[in-house]
Amino acid sequence: MPNCKTVVPYRGTPEQEERLRQVIAEHKGQPGATMPVLQAAQEIFGYLPEEVQIMVAQGLDIPLSEVYGVASFYAQFTLNPKGRYQISICLGTACYVKGAAAILNAVEQKLGIAPGAITPDGKFSLDSCRCVGACGLAPVMMVNNDVYGRLTPDQVGPILDMYK
Repeated sequence: MPNCKTVVPYRGTPEQEERLRQVIAEHKGQPGATMPVLQAAQEIFGYLPEEVQIMVAQGLDIPLSEVYGVASFYAQFTLNPKGRYQISICLGTACYVKGAAAILNAVEQKLGIAPGAITPDGKFSLDSCRCVGACGLAPVMMVNNDVYGRLTPDQVGPILDMYK
């Protein structure tokens, strides 16, 4: 079985599960059903935990490995929920050469999580991206829609403290 575990406990509701069953029933037997069902599942649950992947696999009568393969391949899907504050560190060329790796490391140290993870309290999630379109402000970190540019590692802690 693939490693499709999430880092937080599953908290799906019976109502969400029923909505997913309805979507699966609408697509069952259709070629290419996996993508639209996973897209709907992510809309319903906000992410694709192992339990949801299993429901999709069983409902569509396809191997779990196929569901996980699609869910883990496409960037639009996430296997872990996003935090209340979604942090994204730009690792595009301009940001990278101006020290984005050190900014990412500072965030990892401050929050104790790696990219793709969420803090245990669900407050912060961390991701990296290729470009936010603010190359003149490199290196750049975003917290939700707030953009922080020309960062140094020592600025990371005070910025994140504003969101606690």
